[in-house]
Amino acid sequence: IHLATENEQYLSELPAQAGCFKETEIVEFIFLLSEKWHLDHLVRYQAVELFERFMIKQVEQICKSSRENVRSHERGEGSGWSSLNNQIYDTFVLRLVSCVQLASKVSLHYNIVNIDTALKFLQSLKYSYTKQELLESELAVLKTLHFQINVSTPLAYVELLLEVLGHNGCLLPAKPLHQMCIQLLDFSYLTRDAIYNTLLKIAIENSTPSKLQVAKFLTVKEDFMLLAVGIISTSVFILNPGHWKQVVEHLNSVTGITSQSISEFSYAVLKHITGSTTP
Repeated sequence: IHLATENEQYLSELPAQAGCFKETEIVEFIFLLSEKWHLDHLVRYQAVELFERFMIKQVEQICKSSRENVRSHERGEGSGWSSLNNQIYDTFVLRLVSCVQLASKVSLHYNIVNIDTALKFLQSLKYSYTKQELLESELAVLKTLHFQINVSTPLAYVELLLEVLGHNGCLLPAKPLHQMCIQLLDFSYLTRDAIYNTLLKIAIENSTPSKLQVAKFLTVKEDFMLLAVGIISTSVFILNPGHWKQVVEHLNSVTGITSQSISEFSYAVLKHITGSTTP
């Protein structure tokens, strides 16, 4: 109930720019860095979500602080927008690393990324940051997010729903199912746009959605509960197809998400796993 309420509140306050900083290249960078540092899966998802929230707020703050200069920029009396782009571009990789560092600390995992490890990595990419600059970068992320960095991730929803399914009598092998869910969650982050574009076309029964339809679909793309039930449903379909209908019914009963929506999400994921258009 707590996660469902939190999810609904997040969707009700969703910024129009949500998802802009979950591009495949960004997610891949965070995932590969997390693997390099042997971090828990929770860390990689939390780092993606932290970076997304931070970048949106940072862009908003920069634009707001520059608003009084807009007229002069329009008259050609400066390169304001170029300067804004440079502010973001120059610290982009540094902020990515800081979000991974912070996520490693929040997760309470034994393997926390210390400043020396982060500095060594950035130096390997030919950046000449100092320890002080790394500390200031972490603090910048914390301040921008008002120190609210313990954000929920889709993995929390997946794991809780798996527990509920087990409690309700869906006796499926827990370990392989959990592992499959993590693999599919990774896949869904890396192919996010493709999966949701397919889902949107299914929902509107049209291969060319309008801009308004795409905008309205944003809440679907950011719905962690829908993502979690879709990942579990797809995992069960792959591992134990005979139990699939029963699991979908249970997920529908627990979350209120319709069986059709769960099935459509699973189809969209499987379509991009197999490259097939067969129903």
